[in-house]
Amino acid sequence: MPRIIPGVDSFMRFDPSQLQTLVVKIGTNLLRGKLAFTGEVMELVVKDLCALKKEHDINIVLVSSGAVGCGMNTLGIAERPTVLSIKQAVAAVGQATLVHYYETLFRHYGEHLSAAQILLTRQDLDNRESYLNIRNTFNALFDLKCVVPVVNENDTTAVEQLRFGDNDTLAARVSAKINAGLLIILSDVDGLYDKNPAEHPDAKLLEVVEALTPEIRACAAGPGTATSVGGMHTKLDGAAIATSAGVPVVIANGHRPNVIREVLDGTAPCTTFLPSGEALSHRKRWIAHGRAVKGRITIDSGALSAVVDKGRSLLPAGIVAVQGEFDPGAAVEIADESGRVIARALVNYSSAEVRAIIGRKSNEIAGVLGHKGVDEVVHRDNLVLV
Repeated sequence: MPRIIPGVDSFMRFDPSQLQTLVVKIGTNLLRGKLAFTGEVMELVVKDLCALKKEHDINIVLVSSGAVGCGMNTLGIAERPTVLSIKQAVAAVGQATLVHYYETLFRHYGEHLSAAQILLTRQDLDNRESYLNIRNTFNALFDLKCVVPVVNENDTTAVEQLRFGDNDTLAARVSAKINAGLLIILSDVDGLYDKNPAEHPDAKLLEVVEALTPEIRACAAGPGTATSVGGMHTKLDGAAIATSAGVPVVIANGHRPNVIREVLDGTAPCTTFLPSGEALSHRKRWIAHGRAVKGRITIDSGALSAVVDKGRSLLPAGIVAVQGEFDPGAAVEIADESGRVIARALVNYSSAEVRAIIGRKSNEIAGVLGHKGVDEVVHRDNLVLV
């Protein structure tokens, strides 16, 4: 029997009266037409969301792909641009049209509802001050009661190293940031199958996932189409981020009429990912998912046991390798010697300093570096197991 969570019964039905904030993500595959854009699914989803908000006054956030695809349609481009500057130009054209469509639909079906555009890059979440301000902005929009934020990655200005890479990750991070009660990721399939349904007719839909194990991740197929940058892998990455923050995630088919309502009442074929038993604090969420990773520190089995099993800080004696270049305070991955990432953390030393003190005892740090620093390369308060 699946674990029961507040507001969700054993049949995976979500009670709208207990759902304060809902995040819905629409992917590129649902918005692509003969060239690269169509508004059919967009209209069905907006109509559904407007009815839901009118009936239950739920805070709704819509994370929407489609700026590049919409720009391709406007400009008559058949293939997704690969050159960054061209892709950004196409996104600039498409984003204006995309938000105009949403504004028109929300006004039509939601009577007094309006769309609010929010464009984000990884850099917006990397800085703690701007990370907190994003939540304040969402809360202010929710307080207006008549606005639905439409969120997208800022493809026009984001360089590759500052990109989320896909809107599944963006939707998950937004959901974690605003304490959403549910994230629904709309796809062009019903959910996660035990194997690729396009290649295996006997593939079975996984209705409930309690933990994202390596076996579950192995079920994911690759990206879908030329206009899409995601796939089931990115949806599982998003589910991992959201569920670690206590947010349940549903992957459902956006082509189904009334899919939002069917997800809530438990009648839609879909995959539900249950949240972790203990949600991360907002600061821990920022460490784990809000900052761009600048490097990796590999640790030995003794340090692995100390960090994972005993909740201790990471000392230089347990470090065996360092990858990347980073400054003190940067976010890094902590991995075991097999390459498995076990944590994300804020590091107290630069990459050059960590390399210099690898394998050393803490009382040797001053002699090696020429100055006395802290004993820990990573303090346990700045480390989040993943």
